[in-house]
Amino acid sequence: MLSRAPSVLTNDGDLADSGVLVSFPQAVFMANTIEIEGIVLHLAHPDTIPMKWIGSDQTRDQLVASWMTIADHDVPLNPRLIGIGGVGKTTLAYAVAKSLGRDVYIMQCTMDTRPEDLIVTPVIAGAGRISYHASPLATAIITGGTCVLDEGNRMSEKSWASLAPLLDQRRYVESIIAGIKINAHRDFRVCVTMNDDASTYELPEYIQSRLQPQIEIDFPSREEEIAILSFNVPFAPEQVTKYVADFLQKAHAVNLPFTSRDGVNILRYALKLGALKKAAPEGFLSEAIEAILGKDGAEFLDTGTPSDRLRGAMRETQSQDPDNESYFDEDEDEDEDEGKPF
Repeated sequence: MLSRAPSVLTNDGDLADSGVLVSFPQAVFMANTIEIEGIVLHLAHPDTIPMKWIGSDQTRDQLVASWMTIADHDVPLNPRLIGIGGVGKTTLAYAVAKSLGRDVYIMQCTMDTRPEDLIVTPVIAGAGRISYHASPLATAIITGGTCVLDEGNRMSEKSWASLAPLLDQRRYVESIIAGIKINAHRDFRVCVTMNDDASTYELPEYIQSRLQPQIEIDFPSREEEIAILSFNVPFAPEQVTKYVADFLQKAHAVNLPFTSRDGVNILRYALKLGALKKAAPEGFLSEAIEAILGKDGAEFLDTGTPSDRLRGAMRETQSQDPDNESYFDEDEDEDEDEGKPF
């Protein structure tokens, strides 16, 4: 909740409020509301989530650079983060924004997202009154926060068109419903995450040109994967965590769409089954993999390394990390396989 002392408009139209300047002419904050052009908007609350980016420093630097301004008339870029679901796109955006001291607002986009959902929504407040509620995006625009438009390519062109002036030098949005124009705070930042699947739209060129640069999020290394799993499931035995990380690394080597998010769910489920049965979780990893990843996961687990392509990828992975003990090596003797989860 925003809690602010009484506000005073300065001579240049900025809002002096508890030491914070908000560049909105005729804007007055009142608790968690703000008045713009005579319309009182109820603001959304920022997200507070225990997220930590564990991955490439280069990828992080690309996002930080996108959001930098290096001159008085410079404006930040609006990056789009590309990758399959579960590789950490939202985590990266959230963690970087928090490290820069920003409030973060995550807005989930769907094919049903309307232009008014993106900016201001009218709500019946009782006694025939209408109250206007700012979306997470609009709240970030007003307060100078960072908004993550999650899975933005699920939105239709009509919704994206309402954001076109926000994503270029103009940096404003207009609410037709409330009848107001909202200029972006100088600290406002935005990024868009995008998945690549059959349920997404192709973005129009005029929007793609505004969502730059494109930052690709790839699969993590083995060390990063272990760190990600350990951060999210810190109560998992170290060896079980390594088993799951190795399984994911083998899948990454042949471009199977199994991600760290899947690994976290596999770990949690195996641990829960073990606790229920009062047995070691290693014995439930195969069941957990099949339950989380379905037929593809079960088949990959059962077949081990049946093809030359997979064997070659496995050798390359092991040559890069000679100390990495493999739990998927088909050349091991059957006796050596006893007691191993896969």
